[in-house]
Amino acid sequence: MNKKALSERDICTKFITPALEKARWDIVTQIREEFPLTKGRVIVRGQMHTRAQPKRADYALFHKPGQPIAVIEAKDNKHSLGDGMQQALAYAEMLQVPFVFSSNGDGFLFHNRIAKDGVIERELALHEFPSPQALWRLWAEHQGLSEDQQQVVTQDYYSDGSNKTPRYYQLLAINKTIEAIAKGQQRLLLVMATGTGKTYTAFQIIWRLWKSRAKKRILFLADRNILVDQTMTNDFKPFGPAMTKIAKRHANKSYEIYLSLYQAVTGTAEERNIYKQFSPDFFDLIVIDECHRGSAAEDSAWREILEYFSNASQIGLTATPKETKDVSNIDYFGEPVYSYSLRQGIEDGFLAPYKVVRIDIDKDLTGWRPDKGMLDKHGNEIEDRIYNQRDFDRNLVLEQRTCLVAKKVSDYLKASNRFDKTIVFCDNIDHAERMRQALVNENADLVAQNSKYVMRITGDNEEGKQELDNFIFPESKYPVIATTSKLMTTGVDAQTCKLVVLDQRIQSMTEFKQIIGRGTRINEDYGKYWFTILDFKKATELFADPAFDGDPVQIYEPNGDDPIMPPESTATDGVTVAGVSLDPDGNYPQGSSPNSQPVSDGDDDDKPRRYVVANVEVRVLGERVQYFDADGRLITESLKDYTRKTIGKEFASLSDFLKRWNGAQKKQAVIDELAEQGVFFDALAEEVGQQGRAFDPFDLLCHVAWGQSPLTRRERAENVKKRNYFGKYGEQARSVLVALLDKYADEGVGPIEETQILSIAPINQLGTPIELIRAFGGKDKYQSALAELEQAIYGA
Repeated sequence: MNKKALSERDICTKFITPALEKARWDIVTQIREEFPLTKGRVIVRGQMHTRAQPKRADYALFHKPGQPIAVIEAKDNKHSLGDGMQQALAYAEMLQVPFVFSSNGDGFLFHNRIAKDGVIERELALHEFPSPQALWRLWAEHQGLSEDQQQVVTQDYYSDGSNKTPRYYQLLAINKTIEAIAKGQQRLLLVMATGTGKTYTAFQIIWRLWKSRAKKRILFLADRNILVDQTMTNDFKPFGPAMTKIAKRHANKSYEIYLSLYQAVTGTAEERNIYKQFSPDFFDLIVIDECHRGSAAEDSAWREILEYFSNASQIGLTATPKETKDVSNIDYFGEPVYSYSLRQGIEDGFLAPYKVVRIDIDKDLTGWRPDKGMLDKHGNEIEDRIYNQRDFDRNLVLEQRTCLVAKKVSDYLKASNRFDKTIVFCDNIDHAERMRQALVNENADLVAQNSKYVMRITGDNEEGKQELDNFIFPESKYPVIATTSKLMTTGVDAQTCKLVVLDQRIQSMTEFKQIIGRGTRINEDYGKYWFTILDFKKATELFADPAFDGDPVQIYEPNGDDPIMPPESTATDGVTVAGVSLDPDGNYPQGSSPNSQPVSDGDDDDKPRRYVVANVEVRVLGERVQYFDADGRLITESLKDYTRKTIGKEFASLSDFLKRWNGAQKKQAVIDELAEQGVFFDALAEEVGQQGRAFDPFDLLCHVAWGQSPLTRRERAENVKKRNYFGKYGEQARSVLVALLDKYADEGVGPIEETQILSIAPINQLGTPIELIRAFGGKDKYQSALAELEQAIYGA
């Protein structure tokens, strides 16, 4: 056997897997080949998206299902034994496993991160691969786990029989929590971004502790009834008859798994405190969902529950740990045992990235002062002062402002998809109702077909609350637009929400992250890969706060009558609004904000709660588009300069680039690779000039990075035709190549590299794909002809 001729997959099949089996690794339960780590970041370009390449480990080895302990990276035999080690170490870092291997089929390079003798890496023969027991023994000893603790730590995960493995970060969160509790830690904080499966993670933690009998009676606390019901119906369903919901303030002590609202077990009157019907030692584990919402406050009624059951292990779950002068999750629970951020979730491709459309309204920026003696629509004289963004929809209602916001939201949906699920966050219930009315009028045609196209879903409205499940359920068409104030900020699993509208003044980073989380879930079945935020009240300036951990892919500020849909390409370094020059982040220079007037609290008995003004005109000001690079940093230089720097890091010279381009089996792969690194081809085309969109990415790069004169795609196609390039082919093959060249001139190189192009008009009119490929003498010869065509296109 010529080992050098074998593929990487052959090396795995013939050498690595047999070595593992010989070392007594179970191929069904302990060996996972091509183990998926990430999904691949969703890359958004205009209204299109693609995914970056996902990360996969060639082998992940498990002590028991759900408990990874080692990673192996395989290479073909043309590589050395250790060529895969650095890649393997990166995967091991993600899984946080201590044992790492690289192999080319001749043996293994073993990297032991917990080696006692100081020899971290050593070579092993194929027959020397360590057994699962040997590696687990080293790990358990390093962790200082006793026999009893090991029994808890190695308890099986729940399996529904589908062989589903939790995502890598869920494995880490579950295993780290179990290990900490096994070692006696009583208070734990688990921080996981909205949409990353906190409840499923909590279920697996509880299941394993319950099944191992380390914890026998467990209380799961949430602050919304819908959260408790969703949890019982979905993730916690396997607990079956052992589970109950505490209701009607009656404590039935015959169950083992209890779920409850905070509000159901607390009260001001002593007799209403149902939790005191249980002895302080009744529960030995309490899991607190959304623990940022009050349980950490020292004087809260919710905190009383935790202190009453102080002997129980307590796990706080949150996407947004609260750290203020008065409230601290970390002060109570300690530093997080594990954190998985919004930024990491987007980078891994498990969470949806988002665009931001910022819309500044003139009265919000410059303020508004009533004429002397001016009356509102109800006949109340309006207090003479300057009203600003902090007043609008609280102390003062400008009805035309509400109508303008509703029009901009509707314009966006009309330009994208009018049935995209949309949440409009308003300042209060009155604002949410006025917004509902304005949206109904803006979408009268669809409301006439179904009155539930727009619904107000607020805590005071039973009809609206009854539609919450329909809004969440992906298969329910209606409601499409939900106006709300606070009810939908947390715990609403709106998987198909594609538009989040912020017409609410948000000052809390915790609340901001929760609201952003309404759109971060990906649902591939319904085409939800990314979402848009329409921001009317500068809420997204919180992106600049160091506590924010997930940047938008684009920020766009339309001006006046500009289209609400972000263009695929534009970039400016700053903007002037209301005569004030804003910095590159869209903020006012210190002290120059027009919103600097005092705020009325509107609480005087002699004054109406809020003035309502019907006839004051409002309009949109300001325009800016911002882009963020592959690392989430704001690009404030011109896109030409940014592209030049980015390309310069990748290619030392034009010759280097041409070598990579000409050697690529698919040119689109090079384009996608550079797009992943933050080269905005569409935006770059606009910045290059009027003909920019007619240029191929190849010409854009050569022109911007190395000063080459660009040719349009049409010019390149005509040059090929002038050379009588097609003469050596038969009539049908020649017709196909001419059609492919025309397709290139219209759309670029990507489409012609896909085999399915042969089944798309007008090429499919020349024959079936099989007939067309046969005209070239088979698939290989068709691919060769396509490669030669590309050489002819780019030969100049």
